[in-house]
Formats: sequence, C-alpha cells, structure tokens
Amino acid sequence: MLLQQLQDKDGAGKKLSLHFARSMSEVLEAQRLRYRVFVEEMGARLNVAETGIDSDIFDPFCQHLLVRDEISNEVVGTYRILDSMQAKKIGGFYSDDEFDLTRLNHLRDNMVEVGRSCVHPDYRNGATISLLWSGLAQYMLAHHYQYLIGCASISMNDGGHSAASIYNRIKNKSLSPSEYRVFPRCALPLDALNCNLEPHLPPLLKGYLRLGAYVCGDPAWDPDFNTADVLMMLPLSRMSSRYQKHFMRKSSSPILADRANLDLS
Repeated sequence: MLLQQLQDKDGAGKKLSLHFARSMSEVLEAQRLRYRVFVEEMGARLNVAETGIDSDIFDPFCQHLLVRDEISNEVVGTYRILDSMQAKKIGGFYSDDEFDLTRLNHLRDNMVEVGRSCVHPDYRNGATISLLWSGLAQYMLAHHYQYLIGCASISMNDGGHSAASIYNRIKNKSLSPSEYRVFPRCALPLDALNCNLEPHLPPLLKGYLRLGAYVCGDPAWDPDFNTADVLMMLPLSRMSSRYQKHFMRKSSSPILADRANLDLS
C-alpha cells in the first residue's frame, strides 16, 4: 500500500493520506469527485453512463492516485496515471485524441500520462496539490519513467480570450524545442482571439511551469469540457532542483515524501 499522512496546516483538524485506489469502490470515489468538479462545478457536458460518475474507456487501464481526508474518510483529490504499457493496450494515450504526438513517439516507452486531475473545493491549497505531485514524481522514479505528459486545461467561459492570452504569455518562456512539438487536432483559433488580457494562470498549469515543464505547442479546444488544453511535458531531468529535493528525497516508504509544504497552487 502506498500511503502518506500529514497534518494540513491550511485547515485545522484535516489529516490527509495518499495512496493508489486498491479496489473498484475506491475508483468510484475518484469518479464521483471528478463528476462533482467537472460536471456540477465546471459545467462539462460529458456522455456519462451513470449520473454522478465520470468514467471513460481509459479508466480501467489507469492507476488512480487518491488523497483522502482521514477524518471524514472522503476522497478529496485525485489524479490518474496511464503508463506506456497500458497505453499500448488501449491504442494510445488520452492526449492522442487531442494532439498529433508523432514527434514524441520515440519517448513513449519512457513516458507516463497523467490526467483527470481535480481537488475538492474545500481542499484547494498547497498541501493537497503538493501531496498529489509527490505521488506522481515518486511513481515515476519507482518505475523508471523519464517523461510525464498531461493536458493543462484553461476555461473557455469567455469564448477563449483568456486561454489565448495565457498561451501567448507562457509560450515565450516555456515553449518546447521543435523536436518535442505537438499539433492540436481541433486547434483554438488564436488569430481570432484577444491575446493581450492578463488573467490568472490556472493552478495546475502554474504547477507544471514551476516544476520546469515544457509547453509543447498550440492549445486544442475540448468541446466536451469547454476548455483549451495545452499539452505539457515534464522531463524529470528538467525538474527544478528545489522541487527535486522536495519530491524525490528517499523515504522508507516506496512512494512517499515528507510533509507537503510547497505551494504549487
């Protein structure tokens, strides 16, 4: 069992644990949280088989990382991980549906994809997000993966102007080398949007950038979630030394780091 406990300094009396789902019932807890966040809170239009459950064809092939409040016993954060072997079984990564990943093909055997990241509204603080990132980083170390990819989503509630502005800002500092460039299958029409706004960066995107991730190209439009998705890639070799020391320090437990106290939000 992969487990870590901490006392959340941002909320008195909250003790959080980190582990992978060990049963279908725990996967369902993650899927209920995803539905609450993506559908009820964010307004995603998903074709769900059961009301209250966000599931898709990738879920059975993924490992599901969970943050649980040990006092209420509620799952309050989740990430799913699709490794290269499981991706081959289902025919590709989730990101393959949104982007042409041809230029990353030579990296696939050393790559994991993460997605469906969400956190309960009452737990959106540095401790919860940092705990999830600790689990991801140490999973990669344990299984000898060198590259992490995932989509960072930006709301399209204003028609895409904020998304275009955010992309215009981050690409100047974090755009990948051309050999790692990907191409959206349904591109956000950047030329038709206002790229000069100054919106706040979404927490997940900010976290990727702080860790040293590349922006791998223009954003794709996801009509189901009504978001602009930016494909991010983090080579472990690019992770900043600050976060390497925090997330990758050796521990007697197989996946766990010390107290989560870095703010990635």
